[in-house]
Amino acid sequence: MIELLQVIGFGLLMFIPLTNPLTTVALLLGLSGDMTNDERNRQSNLTCIYVFIIMVISFYCGQVVMKTFGISIPGLRIAGGMIVAFIGFRMLFPQQPVHKTPEADAKKKEPSNNIAFVPLAMPSTAGPGTIAMIISMASTVQTGGYDVTPWVIYTASILVPLLLCLILWACMRSAGTIMRLIGKSGIEAASRIMGFLLVCMGTQFVINGILELIHLYPTI
Repeated sequence: MIELLQVIGFGLLMFIPLTNPLTTVALLLGLSGDMTNDERNRQSNLTCIYVFIIMVISFYCGQVVMKTFGISIPGLRIAGGMIVAFIGFRMLFPQQPVHKTPEADAKKKEPSNNIAFVPLAMPSTAGPGTIAMIISMASTVQTGGYDVTPWVIYTASILVPLLLCLILWACMRSAGTIMRLIGKSGIEAASRIMGFLLVCMGTQFVINGILELIHLYPTI
């Protein structure tokens, strides 16, 4: 049980900066201005369901997709690390407010009755960086890269997305209160801290991919 709690804690620490609930809260507030409170809550519920499905499918089916398209593990690690680092740089040095991103602008031109899947679930929460990291972790698990009991890994693969979705749900349902308490400057500060963590994680991701590539092809 202690091992399971440790793995869950590690997973939460790893994925909270990637999913970045505060940015999703800001995006929700920017896109739901003409919604009632019930409609906003419904979009929050749907977003959490979509995020959970995306993360679980990525863990269990990502390898099939990789094999279908001939993507190697080092290639995934390097590409995923670059994506994660790019997301981190965008959070560290934002060019425009979250609610004025191209995704948000495009969504505002459409009827505002469904923003749960795009852009709240994807790419805001379960974006390419999150998916790439999940697939990479799943491949490492399948190759025995983690010295963890198998049942712990597969239990955590359900519990970690579930807990992340609960955190996201609580943040989104409290969107108005959070914005009033910490304000836009507080959300921006938290996003920049998470952005720095993502840059570090992405860089390490790329380093691991390069080292694995050298190990697989030592004559290159």
